[in-house]
Amino acid sequence: QVQLVESGGGLVQPGNSLRLSCTTSGSGISLGTVGWYRQAPGKQRELVADITRTGRTNYKESAKGRFTISRDDQKNTVDLQMNNLKPEDTAVYYCYVVGVHDGFGFDFWGQGTQVTVSS
Repeated sequence: QVQLVESGGGLVQPGNSLRLSCTTSGSGISLGTVGWYRQAPGKQRELVADITRTGRTNYKESAKGRFTISRDDQKNTVDLQMNNLKPEDTAVYYCYVVGVHDGFGFDFWGQGTQVTVSS
């Protein structure tokens, strides 16, 4: 059985940093492209960043230069380091993973973690 656990959200002041982490657990897992999305109140969910198995990354324009996505395929984790946070980064952040588990494909959303940037 595949489980997805996120951690790392919180309340920070503008200019500060947070690191989000997402761990996929279960036997025989091989992850494909994984990413982080966010949804602010009254807005649609949007891609923040994703990373392929080969390490190719893709970022939302406003995240470039401030956020860094990384993955560890030994631990089945994907992290999002967020620096110089701004109030407009406030949202619920969701991990999204695509992969194979015991020969069957899957895709999962994390439960979401709140990030609030406010002075």
